[in-house]
Amino acid sequence: MVAAAVAMAFLGGLIVGSFITVVAHRVPRGESIVGPRSRCPGCGAQIAAYDNVPVVSWALLRGRSRCCGEPISAGYPLTELALGLLYAGTTAVFYEDGTGLALGLVFVTLLLAVTLTDLERRIIPNKILLVGAVLAVAIVAVGDPGSLPGRVIAGAAAGGLLFLVALAYPKGMGLGDVKLAAVMGLFLGRDVAAAILVALLAGSLLGLALIARRGAAARKQAIPFGPFLAFGGVVGLLLGDQLVDWYLGTFS
Repeated sequence: MVAAAVAMAFLGGLIVGSFITVVAHRVPRGESIVGPRSRCPGCGAQIAAYDNVPVVSWALLRGRSRCCGEPISAGYPLTELALGLLYAGTTAVFYEDGTGLALGLVFVTLLLAVTLTDLERRIIPNKILLVGAVLAVAIVAVGDPGSLPGRVIAGAAAGGLLFLVALAYPKGMGLGDVKLAAVMGLFLGRDVAAAILVALLAGSLLGLALIARRGAAARKQAIPFGPFLAFGGVVGLLLGDQLVDWYLGTFS
């Protein structure tokens, strides 16, 4: 049963991943995510349904548009595969926890969407964060209402911490990152601590690697922090309890 559920989740993730590429492209531009149907970025022709099958269509077309032969970014199938794997992993971990599973699936979808927008346009849209926050509160209110106050406190703490970082280093941290951290607290509760720590460590390691390679010039290079928060969020979701318990058991 678990294997079947994981397989179904993977397929579902592929489908939702295809939709997320649309969301990440249109929302920052103020366009509707309902219509019109997807069009070729090269010539503007409407993409047929059989050319819009997640991963498969891109592979069969060998990464080129059927209508004009223009290259299709590998980012599309990679996004679909990423969400498929995230859905599968989330289902495997929370298979017996309906509330945790619902939260996890919404959470990884949110994280992937803001990763795409932050990488492409250096923005984390408020609309996406608001939808995520509302869904988190709704799911918890129905499935685990007793945890809601703690989650709100975790969100406030995570957002407050990154707000202080943004005040100290305004070029390295934006308010979009602050709001994302706060929403992450609603989904993760106390495990947001592990998520923020992983994100800061990952960002610091990349920064040090760039400085080692490019020297002082790397200090002026702006790097979006949203993807690091998303990575930390996934770690917090799947391993947060173990990391927090290990820390408390080791250092308390």
